[in-house]
Amino acid sequence: MFRAVAAILNKESSVTDMIQLEPKAVWEHFQTLCDIPRPSKHEQQLRDYLKGWAELRGLETTVDEVGNLIVRKPATPGFENRAGVVLQGHLDMVCQANSGTEHDFFKDPIRPVLKDGWLVAENTTLGADNGIGVAMGMAVLGSDDVEHGPIEVLMTLDEEAGMGGALGLGTGLLQGQFLINLDTEEWGEFYMGCAGGVDVNVSRGYQSEALPAGYQAASLVVKGLTGGHSGADIHLGRGNANKILIRLIRELEAETTLRLASLKGGTARNALSREAFAVVAYPAADAGKVAAKLDAFQSLLRFELAGVDEGVTVQSAAAGAESVLARADQEAILAALHAAPHGVKRMSQRVAGVVETSNNLGVVSVEGGKVFANLMVRSLLDSGTWMLAREVESLFRLAAFEVQMEGGYPGWAPNPESKLLALFKEVYAKEFGGEAKVQVIHAGLECGILGSKYPGMDMVSFGPNIRGAHAPGERVEVESVGKAWHLLKAVLKAVPAR
Repeated sequence: MFRAVAAILNKESSVTDMIQLEPKAVWEHFQTLCDIPRPSKHEQQLRDYLKGWAELRGLETTVDEVGNLIVRKPATPGFENRAGVVLQGHLDMVCQANSGTEHDFFKDPIRPVLKDGWLVAENTTLGADNGIGVAMGMAVLGSDDVEHGPIEVLMTLDEEAGMGGALGLGTGLLQGQFLINLDTEEWGEFYMGCAGGVDVNVSRGYQSEALPAGYQAASLVVKGLTGGHSGADIHLGRGNANKILIRLIRELEAETTLRLASLKGGTARNALSREAFAVVAYPAADAGKVAAKLDAFQSLLRFELAGVDEGVTVQSAAAGAESVLARADQEAILAALHAAPHGVKRMSQRVAGVVETSNNLGVVSVEGGKVFANLMVRSLLDSGTWMLAREVESLFRLAAFEVQMEGGYPGWAPNPESKLLALFKEVYAKEFGGEAKVQVIHAGLECGILGSKYPGMDMVSFGPNIRGAHAPGERVEVESVGKAWHLLKAVLKAVPAR
């Protein structure tokens, strides 16, 4: 089955009808998720479509108080005594596009292409995170030949923008003994734990003053970075455009009496910033000095980021500016942003090779008299999350910022004695040979929140190969989707009696 579409996968083609791919039961639903826009906090159109689809098939549906969709399917004949299983994924996707790409995520469908066995959105995010997981859950609901006990498919909202759906889910809604989260991105690996996290939002105002006489304004642009998932990719050493641009401005301040007019970078809290933009001003007489510094800085960056982001560019052009930040405000704001932590804080001492605590400076805006920045702190230890979050808070309060902690959620503590994990390992060995890896992921899964609401529920997370989640160029390996679907069906068939 996994090579049934080999002739298609070995060539590049535009995919307008994914039903040509196998397994059709999954791809026809992913086609729907690509067709119906679903930014975080705007999933209602998709949710209502899926609800109507399920009800036309006689399935029981529930929309809870915060808008999560639960669809229930009875056991297939002969499996009525099996333990209930919850299949879980989230409806929303991270919306990122390369600059210069005209794509309205609130109106336009995603139109991927097929390249060398991977389905790719070349200039936007694809939404395979977590559209493939939702599609597999829907495929189980729509199938007449998948054998299983009682099934509940939980489709949450707002996962990518703060896990609001999972946080708002009530207790007593789910009856399943086991939960299979379909939101991880490495085929052949089973996840039994994840990081928790919290958003640290900082803001303050600033005063402006007129552009000094004899000054010229210029734009500064950092782009060409890979970006990626702020949790799963944080350890790869990729560049963060926000941090790079702020560093550049601070270094230019040492070369000339530079003044800042505006700064903006990053578009998502949980994505590594790929592009950042500023307008600065400096004495016209220093133009040559500034140009030389920019060239040298770009060369330095490419040397520092060799092997991970050596396509980074630093660009400048003439710009207009009528005002700049007051000197005292510029110093305080840039100093705080420059000192703000980004990247890995600590590696886990319990799980080898896994990041324990990190921070992402995801979004920065300095314009119109206001400054805003979002820093997303993650940790496998809830204490680690709050330790780093409080450090970030202290730093920004020193620069007269207001600080708000939002969207805190717990981590998912590993359970090596999990019966569901043992079942997955057994079925994987039987169906594919070899031994699957068991992992803990630094990204935030909804399992930690769901486990706090349903403490007796046994959980495992798995999925196909997805690369570049949260960044343009996101892709999913078609063959691994077929394997993940095959494994899911085999596990559902093997679930023991209650």
